[in-house]
Amino acid sequence: MPPLLAARGISVAYTPAQGPRVDAVRDVNLELAAGEFVGIVGESGCGKSTLGFALTRMLRPPARLEAGTITFDGTDITRLHGEELRRLRRNGFALVLQSGMNALNPVRTVRQQFADVMKAQARPGDDLTGSGLDRRGTQLLEAVRLDAAVLRRFPHELSGGMRQRVAIALALALEPRLIVFDEPTTALDVIVQQAVLQTIRDLQRDRGFTAVLISHDLGVVLSETDRVVVMYAGRIIEDQPAAALLTGPHHPYTEALLDCYADPDAEVIELRGIPGTPPDLSRAAPGCPFAPRCPLAEDICRAQNPPLSQLGDGRAACHVRARSQEASRVS
Repeated sequence: MPPLLAARGISVAYTPAQGPRVDAVRDVNLELAAGEFVGIVGESGCGKSTLGFALTRMLRPPARLEAGTITFDGTDITRLHGEELRRLRRNGFALVLQSGMNALNPVRTVRQQFADVMKAQARPGDDLTGSGLDRRGTQLLEAVRLDAAVLRRFPHELSGGMRQRVAIALALALEPRLIVFDEPTTALDVIVQQAVLQTIRDLQRDRGFTAVLISHDLGVVLSETDRVVVMYAGRIIEDQPAAALLTGPHHPYTEALLDCYADPDAEVIELRGIPGTPPDLSRAAPGCPFAPRCPLAEDICRAQNPPLSQLGDGRAACHVRARSQEASRVS
């Protein structure tokens, strides 16, 4: 069965009028199956949010898609513009932004914002009367565990968690088959964060859409998603089922991330940092981008960028681990 979305050779650069060019996403290949829940994780600046914007065709200048194709349900959406792209977004794909306050219009009520979305993408037979919009808005709010009274409120009258739920409900309004959640729990306290994540998980299971959860929190991604994609310096460096990655990561960077994650059930918690700093994406450098911070780095790591190779149940971009697996096969 073909994937719902297939990205091939995606490269995104930021080209400001002043200042250096930044290659934020570099030759990324990614497939998403229908009904899959995938997490994308990595340090700040690794390109994960930029990739999410690229997959949903939401890039804005100075960001620019430099290379690659994105095929959604058999259609190359990198070739679509204007009305063609708008039509595909209905029942196609949606993006939920980091902050609910940034995603919502501060001078319009929630009801008005639902009406804007539904009228802009209206289909023959849609009930756009006042009562019809109220009924649909109420259904969407109930899906994210909010009541109809929220329709009459402005964003500033809602808590952070409520605003984020409204943003999710707006994304659901067009019944998309793919939703990208870009760090949807940023700035929320732990209890509200867990409630929002549970809502997303329940919606994904009940409605069957493909979900992508972008986060810098590996613990959140491992607990909520079925498959984890790890990014570093604009590249995918590991892609594994969540359970396999938790027990047997292949890339040294993924291992280092797991060492930074505290097991809440452990009697003694020992956290380790990752030495060094992420690379400057405005400068091209040979070899594996993690090599300067990697305890396993060899000469080949500093000279050649490793490809994503099949390792275990997934893929990883590591010369040392790929060679070790090959040696195990030979022996």
